[in-house]
This record gives sequence, structure tokens and C-alpha cells, in this order.
Amino acid sequence: MKPGNRPRTNGRGRIGWLAIAAVMVCFCGLLSSPRLHASKPPHRQASTPPRPQAAPHRIISLIPSVTEMLFAMGAGDDVIAVSSFDHYPPEAEKRRKVGGLIDPDFELILSLRPDLVIVYGTQGDLIGRLDRAHIPMFNYEHAGLADVTQTIRKIGLRIGHAAGAETLAAGIERDLAAIRARTARIAKPSTLLVFEREAGSLRGMFASGSVGFLHDMLEVAGGTNVFADVKRQSLQLAAEQVLARAPEVIIEIHSGPGWTPDRIARERDVWRGLSSVPAVRTGRIYLLVDEMVSIPGPRVAEATRMIARVLHPDVFGK
Repeated sequence: MKPGNRPRTNGRGRIGWLAIAAVMVCFCGLLSSPRLHASKPPHRQASTPPRPQAAPHRIISLIPSVTEMLFAMGAGDDVIAVSSFDHYPPEAEKRRKVGGLIDPDFELILSLRPDLVIVYGTQGDLIGRLDRAHIPMFNYEHAGLADVTQTIRKIGLRIGHAAGAETLAAGIERDLAAIRARTARIAKPSTLLVFEREAGSLRGMFASGSVGFLHDMLEVAGGTNVFADVKRQSLQLAAEQVLARAPEVIIEIHSGPGWTPDRIARERDVWRGLSSVPAVRTGRIYLLVDEMVSIPGPRVAEATRMIARVLHPDVFGK
């Protein structure tokens, strides 16, 4: 499961990143003419185009990033329920909660009579039950930064909000392009992007590889991923690997309650044990405590700008 969409177990456990695949296939029948005449070749009717799907008005979203998309494109009134991990926008807190990735409440979902359920492609059991109940689904695919706006457009088209989706997607793309333009000709510090580790220690570290929206955001923000050569979304680290890569900047992303200034200072101090790492020597260790950094939704440009501010405070301000 991806950052921002995974439950945590006492801050220490980790649910692995999930590769998502969804295939939708439609067939159109080709009808032959009922009679064939000897004087001319057989006549074929044109393929009958499939009927457009009716726009849904009772949508359940099990994906926090998609929930944000729906509200941001103007479809919030059609959202009747969301996952237990959906907290933004504030209006989402007023919707029924129907479980999450690993514990969706099928009976509750069914009782709400949805006409569209947005699911992860890995929720095989739920997908099978929804299919048997003849409930339409949208399979969410999670990948790179460019896929965020692509998903917005796909969902907008599916639910009858294409115009709002296009406005939203185009705005995100403009904002990202503006950030990219400002960082195009400046030095890009080597950066370690950590999204999980055990509290108070450097054990259980997981960092971004060169695949996925976190890596893409880092590059747009003007950083160079120290693990750009690792073609994976995430990798588990040992302290020795951090020493070997010698990042100039270390960025950790966190979310959830309890991140007081004292706690942030304590967690920064954990890195002092790696005093030979350039980022530790210069104090360039940043803890970004905001869930939007780990959710690939409509706020990705704002999250990218947050990363850019710590990488290039002279350009983006502190």
C-alpha cells in the first residue's frame, strides 16, 4: 500500500507497498444483415457503440487521495461514504466510515446502496463480492506524479464531472510546472527521503526509490534522490546504507497526531549517531509533519512546494 493510504501498527509495523492492476474490457457486437443477395456483397451493420454509463450519485470511496479528488472537482455532494482513513477535506469527516484497505465493511457498503465504489485493485475479495452484487466499481491505480492528474480526469469523466476535473488537473499541472521551472537551473542537493522508521531509532527505515510520486515530487522540488538508481517505490534501509550514500539533505515525512515541537526535536536528534553524513553535519534534517505529503491527491503541488522550501529556502522562502 502507498504512503498515506496505509494503516500503522503502533507506529512500528509496515504494510508493504501494493502494486495495483485493473483491467476493464468492453465488447461490442457486430451484427450481420439478415439476407445476403447474390448481386452484391454481404452488408454489415456498423458496430453498435456501448451505452454511456449513467453518472453515479451515491459514491463510496475507499481511497483517501480519490476522496480528496472527488471533493476538489465538485462532486462532494455525491460522496455518501469514505474509508476510515479519510480526513480531508473536513467535509469527508461527516460521511459514513466503511473501513479501509484490509477491513472494508461489505455489509455496510451494501446497505448504503452505492452506484459506484472506488476500490484498490488489490481488494480481490471485496471486488468479487461487489461484482456479484452488480455494484459498479472504479479500480484505482497508484503510480507516479503524472498519474495523479490522469486519475482525476478519468474519475471526472466517469462520474459526470469532466469539466471540474479538467480545471483541477490543469491547475495542478500548472503549479508543478512553475515549481519545476524555478528549480531547473539551481544545484540539486542529494536527498534521502524517508517515509517510515521506528520512533527514537534508525531501525525499520523505509525510503523512496526512483519509482513513484514521492520520488517525482522530490525531483520537481529540486532535489536528487540518493537512491535514484534503485528502480523501486520503496526500500528498507540500514544505517550503513545511509553512511554509504552520504546525503546532503535528509527529509522525513510523517502524519498523525502527537507531533509536538519537542517530539520533532527528539526525532531529529536520533540522526546524530551518523555524524559523518553531510546532512547531519550541517543540520539539514527536516521532518515534514503533514499527511498531504504522503497522499497523491489534489494537494500534490502544495506538498511539492513544501519540499522545495526546505531544499531551497533562498528560492522558495522558509
